[in-house]
Amino acid sequence: MRQAGRYLPEYRDIRGDRDILETIRIPDEAVEITLQPLRRMPLDAAILFSDIVVPLVAIGIPFRIEAGRGPVLDEPFRSRRHVARLRPLEPEVDEPYTLEAVRALADELDVPLLGFAGAPFTLASYLVEGGPSRDHARTKALMFADPLTWEALMGALVDVVVPHLRAQVGAGASALQVFDPWVGALAPAHYRAYVLPHMRRLFEGIADLTVPVIHFGVGTSELLELMRDAGGAAIGIDHRTPLDRAWERLGHATAIQGNLDPAVLLAPWEVVEREALDVLDRAGGRAGHVFNLGHGVLPDTPVENLQRLVDLVHARSERDG
Repeated sequence: MRQAGRYLPEYRDIRGDRDILETIRIPDEAVEITLQPLRRMPLDAAILFSDIVVPLVAIGIPFRIEAGRGPVLDEPFRSRRHVARLRPLEPEVDEPYTLEAVRALADELDVPLLGFAGAPFTLASYLVEGGPSRDHARTKALMFADPLTWEALMGALVDVVVPHLRAQVGAGASALQVFDPWVGALAPAHYRAYVLPHMRRLFEGIADLTVPVIHFGVGTSELLELMRDAGGAAIGIDHRTPLDRAWERLGHATAIQGNLDPAVLLAPWEVVEREALDVLDRAGGRAGHVFNLGHGVLPDTPVENLQRLVDLVHARSERDG
């Protein structure tokens, strides 16, 4: 989960004070930042250094990344007129830097490369709120009060996300992850009515790709079955849902990614070890578990704790066969 980031001093050196979106548009730097964590620890995969708003910026939506806040849009989407600003993504024309970075990494890496995209609900929330939100009130207000505009917005976002995902695989990505960190703000009935049809169309749009796809959300304990039904070879769960309980709900035929609380990594190693072993114990050594954090690595995380965590998980995996 977010391997490259502020917890690595070499990342801070290369980024400096520049906007992350500027760095992403320089393929050599995106490649270098993607590789940095693998030089520190024997990870089983690399995650492309990018951001979920990259395809939106590529079609002309002027997001900027504010330090300590995240993606910000000065003129939020509030009407059908705003939705008309969206158009289908043409990856080779709109974001050639992303594909150049993926191709270079696919040639250099000896582990799989994960590409990714933001899911339509989360992207819609950034567009409607104008930035991160705690309650997503404006987003849900649009959804409830103007369902026709909401349908148009979500449909247009699927037409951005699907080409973005397909292009990453075409350039050499070995797997994909669809991130929906804000969708946990919805009740199951509202997910079913306002999000599920669009997620199904998204996954249908990449169904012919021969790579596994992880479908991840935050705060989604009551949405797990709906997310499974929407699509994805694996469901990513955050740290709020015990791994074994999630598996009971999803069925053991479903693969799961997760789910150590990232804040645990700020604690002394004996705490990290105890909590990580609890996750592994809940997995029970069964096939279909991708050990990961319940969300992204926090900026103040000691690198040594991450390194020791990777070694611990590998040792336990070897023991369990």
